[in-house]
Amino acid sequence: MSKNTQGHEGQVPRPANQILQLCGSSSEIGRNHGEQARDKVHTTLQTYERMFHDYSNMSWKESKEKALLHEKAIEQYNSNYLEEMNGIAKGSGVDYEDILAINARSEIALITGPDGCTSFAITNPKSEKTWLAQNWDWKGTQLDALVELTIEQQGVPAIQMVTEAGIIGKIGRNSAGMGVCLNALVTDTWQPKVPIHLGLRAVLESHSMEEAITKIDHNQMASAAHFLIASGSGEAIGMEVSPVHTGKIEAENGIVTHTNHICSPGLKKQIIENATANSFTRLTTVNSLLGQLDGSTITKDDLFQILANHDHFPESICRHSQPGQSERENIDTVFSIVMNLTDDELEWIEGRPCEQD
Repeated sequence: MSKNTQGHEGQVPRPANQILQLCGSSSEIGRNHGEQARDKVHTTLQTYERMFHDYSNMSWKESKEKALLHEKAIEQYNSNYLEEMNGIAKGSGVDYEDILAINARSEIALITGPDGCTSFAITNPKSEKTWLAQNWDWKGTQLDALVELTIEQQGVPAIQMVTEAGIIGKIGRNSAGMGVCLNALVTDTWQPKVPIHLGLRAVLESHSMEEAITKIDHNQMASAAHFLIASGSGEAIGMEVSPVHTGKIEAENGIVTHTNHICSPGLKKQIIENATANSFTRLTTVNSLLGQLDGSTITKDDLFQILANHDHFPESICRHSQPGQSERENIDTVFSIVMNLTDDELEWIEGRPCEQD
């Protein structure tokens, strides 16, 4: 599997505990994850214990109890995920329910949680190559919890993704040319179905666009979110998932973009969201910037430059926490990622992209 672990040009190599190469059974993959990233797993747990209390007024005990409501759905969806989470718990020296809770963290902190992230896909006819990119905007404390995982398992494509330590699915690509990005949708819609981060993992275990869509279609996900899926074969689609409706956003002129508000008419009719104004501003900006690109000459640096854009600051694509902002809006770009799915390349940079060379 082709990979790039150096980060953006000019950065030093990533520390050993940030790049985890995992293989074997689900239990072995989880245990090695937990052992190698033990301190980072504990950072993730500390972050979400505070967030669940601050945003949802839930104790850690209550959070774990809510996470357990998803266990039956996960077992039916893919029992390997439960084994892997149990392995992480053993490897990092915490309880299984602790790891389950952070993998269901989007379902626990819902309507009052922060939102962020700008994502986009570019493919035919805009570009001969398929590109997938996003800023992941969240609480800055999670910068210390970032890990890059390379996972090799029997029967599914090899995966390369960037995630928070302890969480088994997030943003990345696989050896079959599939890639996925994530945008939060802030709603109070929830059912005890499959947590969205496990849906991301399932997409990354898919061999084709058709297979990926089956993993998250038909209202299988427990809460609302947007999955931007693309393939090296030239396909791209936005999937606004939820437990009550699944909306699809087709590419226009080879481009799909998304921020943090509902775009599909069907989902808008089904649920009530709590989107912030900056989501609409960022979507307008990214659409304008992508429209100005010459599709025949796109490079990863062009796309990192878009992710570093400060138009309409602080409601910009590159997010900076600011004094006086509400707690919900007080978030930062924690990492930026650009994937060339045609050439099997992934590159990511820590922190705000505007601060990198």
